[in-house]
Amino acid sequence: MQPNQETIQPFGGILGYAPGNVPAYSSDYATAVADEYPNRRAYRSYYDGIYMGYKWQCVEFARRWLYINRGYIFNDIAMAYDIFELRSVRDVVANNLLPLNAFSNGCTMRPTPGSLLIWQAGGEFQDTGHVAVITEVSDEYVRICEQNVDHRCWPRDHDYARQLRARVGDNGEYWIECSYGDAEILGWMIQTDDTSRAEPTPGRDDNLFAIKALRADTHNLRQRAWLNIANDDESAYVEAMGGPCLTRVSADQNLYYALSHSAREALEYASNELHGLFMHATDYVLAHDELLEKFNLPGAVLPKIRQSWDNRLNQLITSRFDFALTRSGLKVYEYNCDSASCYMEAGKIQGKWAHSYAVGTGEDAGGKLFGLLAKAWRNSRAKGLVHILRDDDPEEKYHALFMREAIRAAGLESRVIVGLEGLHWDASGNILDADGNRVNWVWKTWAWETALDQIRRECEQEQSAYEPRWQSGAQPRLSDVLLREHVMVFEPLWTLIPSNKAILPVLWSMFPNHPLLLNSSFELSDELTASGYVTKPIVGRCGANISLVDDRSQLLESTGGAFANQHQMYQQLFPLPRIGDYHVQVSTFTAAGIYAGSSVRVDRSLVLNKDSDCLPLRFVDDNYFLALDR
Repeated sequence: MQPNQETIQPFGGILGYAPGNVPAYSSDYATAVADEYPNRRAYRSYYDGIYMGYKWQCVEFARRWLYINRGYIFNDIAMAYDIFELRSVRDVVANNLLPLNAFSNGCTMRPTPGSLLIWQAGGEFQDTGHVAVITEVSDEYVRICEQNVDHRCWPRDHDYARQLRARVGDNGEYWIECSYGDAEILGWMIQTDDTSRAEPTPGRDDNLFAIKALRADTHNLRQRAWLNIANDDESAYVEAMGGPCLTRVSADQNLYYALSHSAREALEYASNELHGLFMHATDYVLAHDELLEKFNLPGAVLPKIRQSWDNRLNQLITSRFDFALTRSGLKVYEYNCDSASCYMEAGKIQGKWAHSYAVGTGEDAGGKLFGLLAKAWRNSRAKGLVHILRDDDPEEKYHALFMREAIRAAGLESRVIVGLEGLHWDASGNILDADGNRVNWVWKTWAWETALDQIRRECEQEQSAYEPRWQSGAQPRLSDVLLREHVMVFEPLWTLIPSNKAILPVLWSMFPNHPLLLNSSFELSDELTASGYVTKPIVGRCGANISLVDDRSQLLESTGGAFANQHQMYQQLFPLPRIGDYHVQVSTFTAAGIYAGSSVRVDRSLVLNKDSDCLPLRFVDDNYFLALDR
C-alpha cells in the first residue's frame, strides 16, 4: 500500500510501483542512513546478480524495469542522454543483441508502452540528462515511471509517477511536452527493427577521425612575447621551457594540430564512459583480494585504500586519459588519475599560443578546462586553506601554480609547499605549516607511489594498518602528511587502483572486446603474441621501462627507467599514428571525473616521455576539417 502523495520518502523509501510490480525508490541522498549505506559498494544496485546501476538513479530504474518486464538491458552508459545514441539491447537469457532505435520528439512513430523517454542534458537535468519509462500512451498524454526527480510518493493507486501532456500534429507527428521549461526532450527509444522513421544510426566517416598537422601563417606576424611573466604560473612555465614556447624545436613554433568536431564528441563520450568503467573495475578489485595482490601495494596501506574508496566517493579534481586516435578506432592506453600532468599546457598555454599566432580557426581544445577545474574545487568538500605539495621540479612548479589559480578562482585560499619545507608537528599530532596553519586539505603533484615506497621500507614485516608516527618537533615525512587522519588529500588514496596498469587486464576481463579497450593480460598470451604487444610496468611514469614488440616478435622500441623491478603486464600493440615528423597522442582531461578538455603530445619516438612536447590542438567544424585535404 503506497503512502499518501505528499509524503516525502527518505533515501531508499518506495515511491510507488510501476507495471510489473517494479518499485521506484527515493534518491534523497541527504537522508541515506550511514549504517545501511556505509560505503560506495552499498550504493551499487544488482538484480538477479546483474548490475543495474547506481541507487537510485534514473538509469538504474530504466534498466531494472526493462529487465524485469522485457528480459533485456541496455549497456552501461556515462550519462542518461547517451542512451539516445544506443542501437541495441542485450537479451540476458539468450545472450544476443536486439535492435533498439531512437525516435525524435515530433516523429510520426508514436512511443509504445515500454519505450524509454530521453531528456537532453541541461536545465533541470544539468550534465546528465534523464530517462523515464513510458507505460501508457494516448493522443492527449503519456504516463511515465522514473526515479531521481521527486522524493514524494506517487499519487495513490497510480502505477506511474507523472503524466506529461502530448499533442498530435496535422501530419500525425507526436509531441510530448516537457514539464520543466529549462529542459528538453530528445525523444524515445523503442525496441524495434523498424527504422523507417527512426533517427539514423550514429555512423562515422573514418576521415573525420584523422589527426591533421597545420601551420600558423607567420609571414606578417610581429614577433613578441606572448606569456605574461608577471603571472607566477606563466613565469614558472617560461623558466621551465627556456622561453615562451610549447616546443624547443625552433622550426615547429607555429605547428599545431586539428581534430574534427565529431572526433571531439567521440573523445568526450569515451572519457565519460571510460571513467565509469574504471570505477566499476576499481570497486571489483577492492572486493577481490586475489586481484588486489596483482597491484603490488603494501598490505599495511590496503585498509586505508578501502576506507578512502568507501568515504571519498567521486572526489576527483583532475585526471587524464591517454588515447591513440586513428581512422580505424579510438583506444585508451591508460588512466592517470593520480598526479596527472599537462593541465596548464592544455588549459592555458595552448589558448594563449593561438591568440599570439592569430589562429582563430575552430576552438581551443582546452578552453573550458580552467573554469571546470574551478567548478570542481567549488563542489569539493575543501574549506579554508588548501596546501599544495610539490617536488622541487620545474614542471611541477608551474603545474602547482596553475592549480593555485584554479583554487583561487573557486574562492579558496591556498599555499604552495616545496618538498616538505616548513611543515612540523604540534603537540597534539597535527601537521602545521611554517606560519602555524593546520594542514587539513592537500592537493599534490607528488605521486602516491612516492609515499608508498617509504611505507614499504618501514612496514615490510608488519600486517597491521599503517599509521603515521609523529613526534613533536620532528620533520613530518611525505607519508605522514598524506596518510594522516583528518588530512584530506586530492587526489584520494583510492586513485592508486585505477592509475595502476594492473587495472587494464581487469577491465578487459570485465568488458571483453569493448571498442575503447585494448586486449590486456598479466601473462603473454598467444593472442597478444599474434597481434603484437607492449610490455609495461604496472607502476611507472613518463614512458619508462616500456617495450614494443610487433606481430613478428621483433622489438620495435624499448625504454629504460627506474621501474624495471615492478611487476609487468601486457597490452595489445596499437601504435600511435605518425603525422608528419611526430607520433601524436591525444589526451583528454577531466574535472571531477567529467570530460573537460583535450590536448596532444608528440614525439619522434613511439613512446612518449616527460620531455615530449604538448603542442596546440584545435577542434574544427567537420566540413572544414574534410576540406583541409582538398
